[in-house]
Amino acid sequence: MSEAIFNLDATVRTDLGKGASRRLRHQDKVPAILYGGDEAPVSLTLDHNKVIQAQEFEAFYSHVLTINVDGKKVEALVKDMQRHPYKPKVTHIDFQRVIAGQALTTNVPLHFMNEEAAPSIKTEGGHAEHHMADIEITCMPKDLPEYIEVDLMDVALGQTLHISDLTLPKGVESVELTKGESHDLAVVTVKTAKGPS
Repeated sequence: MSEAIFNLDATVRTDLGKGASRRLRHQDKVPAILYGGDEAPVSLTLDHNKVIQAQEFEAFYSHVLTINVDGKKVEALVKDMQRHPYKPKVTHIDFQRVIAGQALTTNVPLHFMNEEAAPSIKTEGGHAEHHMADIEITCMPKDLPEYIEVDLMDVALGQTLHISDLTLPKGVESVELTKGESHDLAVVTVKTAKGPS
């Protein structure tokens, strides 16, 4: 298996609009935009094959990427990505600049650990019902985790884990929990499987 790609080469594009973007896509290029920080938004062009290879890794979506814009390195996060409805093609990407020393807000995936080994699932006949696949966090760029682990080993049958039960890395806060106690959303519940006994 190949290594994850966190560096992309891009060129600034001056030909804007729907027709220009369509022409780029026919040339196996991906139109993109880079915005945020104190600088003006910049329209970019990326190589489609490199983008397809990079986006196959989950970490691509929650990692600070380095984009070489005409030789100048810019750190950014993938904020949005549009895909073709049925072809394996990326049609547009939005990148948000990452400024060192300035907090960022983004979503990171949840990885559910020990699901098959948990006694409540393995021996007591329960199953895990996932209520979330990712979580919105805020942190400094240096503290950005690739994912958040949710350990199900000690979760009892009928128990629900909430955001407040997650162990977040140092320097990382849940955006929902900063809104108050009523925003402590359910993450996963171990339920009894329905059906004949």
